[in-house]
Amino acid sequence: MNVLSIIDSYYKENDRLRDILLIHSRAVADKALHIAEAHPELRLDTVFLEEAAMLHDVGIFLTDASGIACYGTEPYICHGYLGAELLRKEGFPRHALVCERHTGAGISLKQIIERHLPIPHRDMIPVSMEEQVVCFADKFYSKTHLEREKSVEAALKSISRYGEEGVMRFRTWCGLFL
Repeated sequence: MNVLSIIDSYYKENDRLRDILLIHSRAVADKALHIAEAHPELRLDTVFLEEAAMLHDVGIFLTDASGIACYGTEPYICHGYLGAELLRKEGFPRHALVCERHTGAGISLKQIIERHLPIPHRDMIPVSMEEQVVCFADKFYSKTHLEREKSVEAALKSISRYGEEGVMRFRTWCGLFL
């Protein structure tokens, strides 16, 4: 797989959004790889982990989030499943699952229905250990403050807007990955 080739097929060279995506994704990938190195007992597929981390936000260009140069039409919360659709079309279903399941600390079907979220009605909670590591690593980096790693407390605060379920999952990951 050539990650940059996939990104280049959706993002223009020298584009602000492409730069944001690459800087953010590289930070997430580096944290995920650090977790893999620190926890060999997890037996993570590091090639997949890096690829998935680099592509987890590939769908952001389809959303409307002008603060990070996204001028699409869909709500930002849709970027995960939209990116998953792109990667499935590219022939990468395993990578697509990481896209789909990384938002918040994962979003359950119950949360989707209760909050009337504009995303498909299915569980979007990380399952594989690689999915969980990418989701966890992503919580430490925003696209508005690139290259600044959040503290655990700041990550928990941003996750809390998705509900207690995600906070509990994140706390479990802290015990596993930190």
